[in-house]
Amino acid sequence: MIVMESEHALTPKELFQHYYPRLCHFAWQFLRDDQQVQDVVQDTFLAFWDRRPALADNAIAIKNYLYTTVKHACFNIKRHRKTVERYQAAHPVQESEEPPVLDELIRSEVMAHIYAIMEKMPDACKEIFRMGYLEGYSTAEISELLGLSVSTVKTQKYRAVKLIKSNLNPEFFAIFSIFYQNI
Repeated sequence: MIVMESEHALTPKELFQHYYPRLCHFAWQFLRDDQQVQDVVQDTFLAFWDRRPALADNAIAIKNYLYTTVKHACFNIKRHRKTVERYQAAHPVQESEEPPVLDELIRSEVMAHIYAIMEKMPDACKEIFRMGYLEGYSTAEISELLGLSVSTVKTQKYRAVKLIKSNLNPEFFAIFSIFYQNI
C-alpha cells in the first residue's frame, strides 16, 4: 500500500483515481491535445508501475515521479512537434499537376476487381456494361450500335450492375459508383 500525506494507505486504483485528473490537467497546460494528454498520463502510470518497487511507498517520491515524468514526456512531444514543423517548413510539399496518385491507385484497384467480375458475366451483359459504364455510351447509342431494343440494353445494364454490386466489396462499389455516377 502507498501511504499519502494523511497517512491513509492508497490502493493502486485509488492512486490512479487521485492523480489521473491532476496529471491530465498538468499535461494539458503543455500539449493542448486531449489524446496526447491521455497517452502521456497513461504511459506515466505504466512507467510508474514498472518502477514502483524502487520508489518505496513514499508519497512525496511518487508524486514527484509522476509529475516529473509527465513534464518530461510533454517536453519531448513539444520538441518533436517543433522538429516536424522545421522539417515541413524546410521541405514544403509541392503540389503536382498530375492527378493525385492515391486516387489513381484506388481507381486501379477497384477496376481490377470490376474486370475480374466482368469476366464471369455473359458476353452480351459484359459488352453492354463495358460500353455503358466504361466507355460512356448512352443507352440509346448502345441500342443503335448493337441493334438491340432500348429496354434490352437497360435490362442488361441493370443485370450487370446487380452482378457487380453483389460480387464487389461494398467499399469498392461505393468508390465505383462515385467514379461512374450514372449507375
